[in-house]
Amino acid sequence: MARRCELTGVGVQTGHKVSHSNRKTNTRFLPNLQEVSLMSEALGTRVPLRITAAALRSVEHNGGLDAYLLSHASDKLTAKGRRLKQQIKKKAQAAA
Repeated sequence: MARRCELTGVGVQTGHKVSHSNRKTNTRFLPNLQEVSLMSEALGTRVPLRITAAALRSVEHNGGLDAYLLSHASDKLTAKGRRLKQQIKKKAQAAA
């Protein structure tokens, strides 16, 4: 499995560990990924996702998965996020 957030696309970053003597060694900074299943009100199902803790806080702050996806620009979402957004829009239009 790739170490990448399925909503925001945040992935592994690289950098240096710097010692007291200022020696630099390469290291990888891994994202804080969590496996969660979020409820989509429009779809009426739970959607299993592997997202970062920061993205999970953003989803909760925006009022759920549907509101988060509809309020964010599609170009800032991953392919899976864009697909979910399209499904939610289609269901919302069919209900209206």
